[in-house]
Amino acid sequence: MNTPTRPSSALTVQRKPGSKTSTAMKPSALTPEDKALRAAFEAAYEREISQSSHGATPQAALHAAAIACRETLARRWAATQQADAARGDKAPVRRVHYLSMEFLMGRALSNALAALKLTAPLEAKLAEQGLALGDVLEREPDAALGNGGLGRLAACFLDSFAELELPSFGYGLRYRYGTFAQVISQGRQLEQPDDWTRNAPDWELPRHDLRYHVGFGGRVEVDASGVRRWQPAESIEAEAFDFVVPAHYSQRVSTLRQWQATAAPIAFKPFCEGDYTRAARHQVLADSINWVLYPDDSTEAGRELRLKQEAFLVSASLQDLVARHLREFGSLHNLGKTNAIHLNDTHPALAPAELMRLLLDEHGLGWDEAWKICCQAVAYTNHTLMPEALETWPVRMFEHLLPRHLEIIYEINHRFLEELQQRFPGDNALAARVSLIDEGSHGGERRVRMASLALVASHRVNGVAALHSELMVQTIFADYARIWPGRFHNVTNGVTPRRWLQQANPALSSLLDSRIGDGWRKNLAELGELSALAGNRELGEEFLAVKRANKERLAGVIRRELGLAVNVDSLFDIQIKRIHEYKRQLLNLLHVISRYQAIRDNPDANWVPRTVIIAGKAASAYQMAKSIVRLAHDVARVINSDPRVGDKLKLVFLPNYSVTLAESIIPAADLSEQISTAGTEASGTGNMKFGMNGAVTIGTWDGANIEMAEAMGVENMFVFGLRADAVAKIKQLGYDPKLYVEENRQLKRVIDAISAGVFSNGDTERYRSLVDSLLGRDVYLLMADFADYVATQAKVDQLFADRAAWAERALRNIAGMGPFSSDRTIAEYVDRVWSVKSLT
Repeated sequence: MNTPTRPSSALTVQRKPGSKTSTAMKPSALTPEDKALRAAFEAAYEREISQSSHGATPQAALHAAAIACRETLARRWAATQQADAARGDKAPVRRVHYLSMEFLMGRALSNALAALKLTAPLEAKLAEQGLALGDVLEREPDAALGNGGLGRLAACFLDSFAELELPSFGYGLRYRYGTFAQVISQGRQLEQPDDWTRNAPDWELPRHDLRYHVGFGGRVEVDASGVRRWQPAESIEAEAFDFVVPAHYSQRVSTLRQWQATAAPIAFKPFCEGDYTRAARHQVLADSINWVLYPDDSTEAGRELRLKQEAFLVSASLQDLVARHLREFGSLHNLGKTNAIHLNDTHPALAPAELMRLLLDEHGLGWDEAWKICCQAVAYTNHTLMPEALETWPVRMFEHLLPRHLEIIYEINHRFLEELQQRFPGDNALAARVSLIDEGSHGGERRVRMASLALVASHRVNGVAALHSELMVQTIFADYARIWPGRFHNVTNGVTPRRWLQQANPALSSLLDSRIGDGWRKNLAELGELSALAGNRELGEEFLAVKRANKERLAGVIRRELGLAVNVDSLFDIQIKRIHEYKRQLLNLLHVISRYQAIRDNPDANWVPRTVIIAGKAASAYQMAKSIVRLAHDVARVINSDPRVGDKLKLVFLPNYSVTLAESIIPAADLSEQISTAGTEASGTGNMKFGMNGAVTIGTWDGANIEMAEAMGVENMFVFGLRADAVAKIKQLGYDPKLYVEENRQLKRVIDAISAGVFSNGDTERYRSLVDSLLGRDVYLLMADFADYVATQAKVDQLFADRAAWAERALRNIAGMGPFSSDRTIAEYVDRVWSVKSLT
């Protein structure tokens, strides 16, 4: 097996006497099949590059390499589909259809080259043309198909689908602009379209023969036989584009099938009359479905577009599923026993209603059989404990856009409430709480509860970390857990080590190979063997050398992007995730300000140098989050220009966070900030990526932090703050954040500095609402956790000052990451949710 190409700053690790031999460190003998693959790749590359009108430029080389890889992947895709179709109806695992509004894929070419063992041949070809591999790979834009942890989790799952040879399709939308490109102007976040497809290589496989009609609006009519038929007022065509994800250790691939909305040709009569706007209006409406992920829902038009996107995804995907199933089996009666439909959070929760519509209206099944099939097929993963994140839609909007679906939801609800009345007679309060229709808690407006629809129709429902799953059945879904106690379970998230360790950190990967062998690359649990070696001083020094090289690489990115020089021997303290109050980037900033004030007071003290790095996007309509972004820049401007501070403290905000940026940041991290208020983070996957790369975590007892601490030993994590039960209790008793400020002089000084305009050029109004929120409500208990957070950061300083002790702690973090592979996560889904036995 070939080692992935190392970045120029990575170290070549020498194998020590007595260490394990690694096949990953030695050139593996090429099989005849490998040789044939390389020859085909090189021929395809030469053909494509010869057709470039500009010659062998980095951009031309990128496109040529992508097309050459795509040809191999297309053949593997066809072989995979043929194998899956031949499985028959006795296979123990059902074909999985994973519905998600986002898939944060990142760059594709480097992953494909590594999986196909084509990195070295391409590097040689490029060298002949005077090109460097790194320069070519840098030309590929990140596929802007996702936003944050939800989308990156889905991308990791596609990797594991291929690796575990799971019959599957991921289904998403082919966004043109993703969320947005984040631009910082005078400290403020501005949003610009991220037109990633403009210079993207020819990577996808268009499926022009796969088109399905998706309707909106209109009315429901009853034919002579009493069958209800939906007559949409608007019909949009969904065209398929396949994004192929290869396995690294087999010839299997997985498929992300993305839907592109297209409209009928222009209306010719208005065009001839010169009314070009009216002639093309329906095309603009269709195009808008693929413009942006999560359009701003602060307007009615934005909310309606979101619902149309979700309906478009669900309808096209389920029509594709049904058509494939009929080709393979000729009958729909066994659809639920051979297919799993998995809802990645609440966005695709319309799936049960659409599946029922297809089975009832299009294929003539009776209600009881259709509902049985639906419940067999559908399963739901919840990703949040926040009630406001559980989508609800006005009934009037359903009546306008999806009238037939609303009828079906009413019927599902009627039958569900009838069953509930039999089981819990007279409990009208329970019925009101679990009904699929909220009759008026939103200012008197009736709304459809989408999470409730997913819960009622699913045969299995899971959370994504042990604490999250426990709190889920105690809080937001307590009534449903009482009705169906056996329906709920936990599957803790995981991440793919192929991208987040092998490719992102090749020097560390080689070091691991030299000490414990390369078996961890296929079975991450083998990282546990590192635990016995964690105290080895020589290994510790090698690890720190690898870490320093990665920090130099990130320092180069910071210098290039921001013109700021940072000390690579300082502690790299990193928090990268979407900007949100519950993620508590603001708590991080409060500590930075406190540290700055302490350094100003005593600059000659023996300070442990620290570089604090933050990256993430705030939702365009989320004003508090955007205020936090601005505060970060204001604080950075003051600290980074203060000569009395120098290299003792730097604050960096890296703009336009992406998968590619994360691949540079995570390997360089010394300290990983996972500081959400206990009980608010469902799981987290960034915490796993950081731990896998040898960062030590400072975090609350929340989400997957808990299981990580248990896996590595809680003494190897810096844990602080109130726990979830204490958070609930303090809120119940009546939380007054001002008391914590008044009792803590250090905290009061920080708040006073922000209020006085110390970081805003004397502008005392800029952060008034932010300070008022902290002192008045402080929903996420920053004031309550501040003192313990600062005290724990002092312990971080103390450990970092001891190089050997820090290296041992970091190595123990890596050793504990075995359970957090997405391969383990998917294996658990297969066993409990997607296998045929899960239906019994």
